[in-house]
Amino acid sequence: MLCCFSFSEPRILALQKLFLTGKRGSRTARTERWIRGVSSLAQEATATARNEQTASPVSGLARFFPDVSPVRMRVQLARIAPDGIPSAAPFSESIVIEFGTPREVLFACHTPLEFGDDLRLRNSDGSFDVIAAVVAVQYHPDKTVVAARFQGEVPNWIVKS
Repeated sequence: MLCCFSFSEPRILALQKLFLTGKRGSRTARTERWIRGVSSLAQEATATARNEQTASPVSGLARFFPDVSPVRMRVQLARIAPDGIPSAAPFSESIVIEFGTPREVLFACHTPLEFGDDLRLRNSDGSFDVIAAVVAVQYHPDKTVVAARFQGEVPNWIVKS
């Protein structure tokens, strides 16, 4: 807000050195404004911002999926060998599905995966046992971030209204 000093309205205080935060360049970091006899004070506050260090690497991939929802579901991961039997694939690691859409899951893992690989994902009680194909991969120094699309219909996975 830029304010002009007007001789016709003596109660308006002209603000000098106004910053984008609304604070004048003073040591107290408070701005006091008089507009038509009303005084207002800006108060200091702090807020934590999400930066690359606190954000999950999976959230970076999730921004490419417009209808993504946070999920946090622990499952076992098995990479299905080409021409292999899905039910015979050995589970290599336990992962957490961090985001999901009605047709995809997004997670980070240590298993080396590539675009087009087939996966089997299963939770501990077996109520979620699906086959998915890798549709996006981001390689990081200590993990691989993956988006995989279900190969069939998955009932009651993520219901959006």
